[in-house]
Amino acid sequence: MLAIIGGTGLTQLANLKITHRQVIRTPYGEPSGALTFGTINEHEVMFLARHGYGHTIPPHAVNYRANLWALHEQGAKRVIAVASVGGIRADLSPGTLVLPDQIIDYTYGRAFTYFDGQDRSVTHIDFSLPYSPALRQRILAAAKAAGEACLDGGVYAATQGPRLETIAEINRIERDGADMVGMTGMPEAALARELGLEYAAIGVVVNYAAGRGGNVASVDRGAVGTVADAAMARVRNILGVVVESDAS
Repeated sequence: MLAIIGGTGLTQLANLKITHRQVIRTPYGEPSGALTFGTINEHEVMFLARHGYGHTIPPHAVNYRANLWALHEQGAKRVIAVASVGGIRADLSPGTLVLPDQIIDYTYGRAFTYFDGQDRSVTHIDFSLPYSPALRQRILAAAKAAGEACLDGGVYAATQGPRLETIAEINRIERDGADMVGMTGMPEAALARELGLEYAAIGVVVNYAAGRGGNVASVDRGAVGTVADAAMARVRNILGVVVESDAS
C-alpha cells in the first residue's frame, strides 16, 4: 500500500475518500496522529499529517520513529513525503515542485534510528541514495501525466528548526552543496530505509531561503500560505496519478 506523509500546507487530502481512522500504538510512542485510511480514485491509500492534524507539532518534536513504524506496521510498502522547503538554487522559486535526490543532515538531538538498543545488533544501512530511484521515477512520470511541472533532482538540507536560518547559515549550506532547505527530511528518510520502505519526497518551494531572491527581511506568512495552497493543489493532482499507477 502507498502511504502519504503530509507536511506544512497538506494536513489533509481533499481528494481522499476517507473510510476510517485508526489510532496506532508503537514501541516508540504515539505517532503525530491517527492514521487516515481511504481511497483516491477507488485505490487504497493511507495518510498521516506529520505535524498533527491541527499542525501543532514543530519539526524537532515530531516522533519520526513512531510515524514510520505505524505506517510500516499497517502495511505501507511505499511512502511519499510532502515537505515545504525554502529555495536556495536560483531556479527553485516559490511555487516550484522539486524531487530531491540527495540530502545533508544538520539536525541534532532527534531520535534517528531503530538500531540503538542493547538488544539489537549494530546495523549500518546503505544510504548512498537516500530516496528510492524507482519511486522518484514513478512520481516524475505521474507529474508529466498530470501536466504538472516538477524538477528532477536536488540536494535537500535538513535543519533543526523551528526557527528559520540566518543568511550566513544559508551561505554555508549552499557551499556545502545544498539546493533547498527544510526541517523534516531527517531522520524521516533514514528511518524509512531502516524499515525497508521505498521513500521519496516532493519538495514544495514556499519561499526563498534567507538572502535569496531578495529575502533579507522577515518572511511574509500570508504570501507563503498563498503559494503553498496553490502548490499543494498541484501536488494532489500528482498524487492522484501516482495512486493510479501504484495500483496497476
